[in-house]
Amino acid sequence: MISQNRWYLFLSDWYMTLTMVFGSFIAGASSEGGGAIAYPVMTLIFEIDPSVARNFSLAIQSVGMTAASLWIIAKKVPIEKTYLWIVAAGGTGGIIFGTYLIAPYVLPAYAKMMFVSFWLSYGIALFFINHIRKRTSAEALPALTPGQKIELVAVGFVGGILSAILGNGIDICSFAFVTLKYRLSEKIATPTSVILMAMNAVVGTLLHGLILQDLQPEAINFWLVCIPVVVLGAPMGAYVISRVNRLYIAVLLYVILLVQFVSAILIIRPSGMLILFSAGIFLSGLVLFFWLTNYNRTNGQMPVASE
Repeated sequence: MISQNRWYLFLSDWYMTLTMVFGSFIAGASSEGGGAIAYPVMTLIFEIDPSVARNFSLAIQSVGMTAASLWIIAKKVPIEKTYLWIVAAGGTGGIIFGTYLIAPYVLPAYAKMMFVSFWLSYGIALFFINHIRKRTSAEALPALTPGQKIELVAVGFVGGILSAILGNGIDICSFAFVTLKYRLSEKIATPTSVILMAMNAVVGTLLHGLILQDLQPEAINFWLVCIPVVVLGAPMGAYVISRVNRLYIAVLLYVILLVQFVSAILIIRPSGMLILFSAGIFLSGLVLFFWLTNYNRTNGQMPVASE
């Protein structure tokens, strides 16, 4: 900023700095990375091109969520290492595949509605098992069979594709899978998903910045004015969430998912095929997530209780 005298960017792009004050805290405090705040705000409210929003989201998470990850590791916050490394392997392949073969062909409005509709269905499923069924939770995954490991690689691959399209996705995608299927505690799954998203974001940023070289000047300017806040905000979020009960983490997630969905409906005002598409994604998500919530019951697995 000093060498190129770019301090004037704070005058023109201050709204992004303000956005990421909140976005970075959410990034460190939940399985919804900072891109989950940045992408809908940029595309829905500020009407910024989705490709710019995606590239910015990846770039800023490569800084903020890496900062949060370093804090998590330094403070020895409990994480699930098996889930982390297996999903990360699939996510690396997924974000590369998605960047080249999927993202260029996704229509912006459909990408936005797919994102908010699918994760609203997850929020409903998580609310059901936490507050109606009152589940117990596990501190770690059970010993995984080869087939279950392949499942996690596939989840990471799909999450990587979502990150390629939307700027984030592997964190909430894998978080949803392990909390519903294996009933992993949100208190363990959240910091693990933060590190996972940081790794995926670094891969995506290097891919766009060094190989494709398609990081737009606008995205770079937004990135510069947000770095100072995310390197503090994301670790702060990770600290706060390490001090509270897992159900508070879940409530925070419900609120984020609901606000995202309502905002998208009000701003995009979907009609016709887009409504049908969104409804199909939402219903498919409900079927998938409620099937996962019944996994332990039908397979006779009872996790160790955890607060």
